[in-house]
Amino acid sequence: MAVSRLGISSLAALVAVITVTAARAADYPQPLPQQPIIIQQPEVEEFSGWYLRGDIGFSNQHVDSLFNANYDNFDSVQNINKDFDSAPFFGLGIGYYVNDWLRFDVTGEYRGKANFHGFDVGTISGGGSADDRYTASKSEWTFLLNGYVDLGTWNKITPFVGGGVGFSRNTISNFGDFSTCTNSLSCAGSGGSDAYADSASKWSFAWALYAGLAYRLTRNVAIEFAYRYIDLGDAQSGDLIAFDGTNNFNNPMEFHHLTSHDFKLGLRVNLDGFNEFRPVQQYYAPPPSVYAPPPPPPPPPLLRSRG
Repeated sequence: MAVSRLGISSLAALVAVITVTAARAADYPQPLPQQPIIIQQPEVEEFSGWYLRGDIGFSNQHVDSLFNANYDNFDSVQNINKDFDSAPFFGLGIGYYVNDWLRFDVTGEYRGKANFHGFDVGTISGGGSADDRYTASKSEWTFLLNGYVDLGTWNKITPFVGGGVGFSRNTISNFGDFSTCTNSLSCAGSGGSDAYADSASKWSFAWALYAGLAYRLTRNVAIEFAYRYIDLGDAQSGDLIAFDGTNNFNNPMEFHHLTSHDFKLGLRVNLDGFNEFRPVQQYYAPPPSVYAPPPPPPPPPLLRSRG
């Protein structure tokens, strides 16, 4: 059967519509297969509230004045020398982080024996005098409640300031008094020119001020370098006894207002405050929206020739 011109035209129009539609569809982006989207959560540091600490350091001590009841026998007494040698100290403590800038700790510390070297001159009317040279050792057990303010962290370094209050048990041991009198009146009532004293301890109120830097060594360990000014209160020796055994009255040597400029190195360890990292999370994101062209119109019906 022959195909009419009208049938051929209709067939050509249908082929053209299909070709144009396919070409337009090829121009639109096609949906990609779903890929997992990997989300890396930021590092989160979570610290335990509790930490342990240990400290070592050296003291540089000072006493404001000395006093002994024998001074009453003189018109005036001048303390010319009253120096301590440097001595080590060792401390332990437990603390608590209130937040990322405020923390507290309680410390106990043994301050080693510091040798004391003293010299004074007592004078009386008429020109008499007595020169006394003193030797002794001093040590302490010191207990403080401390508070600190951390001032921010840069490159793992955190400056801080703080203060503390507590008590100190100050011990004077091996005290010796070696005296030279210019006349008998100068030593009147002293019980002899040389004397010694047994060890004695005294509890006294103590307070301290801190300034330092902390460096984070690991996630849970920080090292500190700090300066501390500490006021240890007062101390005194045992009763002075003359070397000939004379002991006319109770007259311990009193040390008034003991202070120290300390430099110390400390280590802080969080009890269970390990840094926690949120795990890498994956999820499948929905595919992007793709424009869907409208369906093509239906082709015209085929026309057949009647011939």
